[in-house]
Amino acid sequence: MDPYEEGKREYLSPLDKKEAEPLTPVEAFVEVPVETIEQDVVVNEPLFPIASLLEHLTELRKQIIKGLFVFILFFIIVFSTINIWFPYVTRGHSLIILGPLEVVKFYMTISTTLAFGLSMPFLVHFLWSFVKPGLKEEESRFLGLYAPVMLALFLLGVAFGYFIVNPLSYAFLVSVGATNFDVMVSANEYMHFLVMTTIPLGLLFELPIVALFLSSIGVLTAESMKKIRGWSYIGMGVGSAVITPPDFISQLLVLIPMIILYEISIYLVKRIERKQIESTA
Repeated sequence: MDPYEEGKREYLSPLDKKEAEPLTPVEAFVEVPVETIEQDVVVNEPLFPIASLLEHLTELRKQIIKGLFVFILFFIIVFSTINIWFPYVTRGHSLIILGPLEVVKFYMTISTTLAFGLSMPFLVHFLWSFVKPGLKEEESRFLGLYAPVMLALFLLGVAFGYFIVNPLSYAFLVSVGATNFDVMVSANEYMHFLVMTTIPLGLLFELPIVALFLSSIGVLTAESMKKIRGWSYIGMGVGSAVITPPDFISQLLVLIPMIILYEISIYLVKRIERKQIESTA
């Protein structure tokens, strides 16, 4: 029996491949739909463009390096001049050190905090340079207009904590403890107390800008802020109790500015809404 009998071959040689049949005159003039070509091109494209991703990562790395350079520069300046500005931080209080290594730890902590605060305007600028190309026009215009105001409000909140909240709450707590104890404050505890009564207030003073931004993108209105005013006051009371030392004086000193800032935010949002209505009329 012939193993290569027609129709029974198990193995075919390359010579046995059928040639492509020529197109008929009708098929030769049929055009391939453009939608099919476009769909093939879209399917073959990667989900995340590698070139664009690498470009964003390169830009982010450049901004991070610039920010680290500025921070390290300010850290060196602050650490080398620590004996000049140190009395302004401690306010002449008698602080104790519990070990030789605690001196270095305290100096490093306070120098890092001040260097970060001094370099913050530059860090915000570098961050703004990175995110600006990806923002919408109204978002870019809003942040570009209010970025200096945000920095000024942050510094105002830190100054309010340093000159008002910190000395009053510190004197109150020490006087309460001095009634029955010999009060000795360690340097690390004082530094923690100083940061806790300054930096959170700087962030809280950004409330009007946050309200204006939410209003500009249609998330918040003056009427909705009025409706939740009572719950907002309760939330601010809880927040002031969390971020401040556990004494009534500190909490009250923080709660009053928060309430005032909330009412200012309602006024500003209402004013923006009025201007938008007048511009569309």
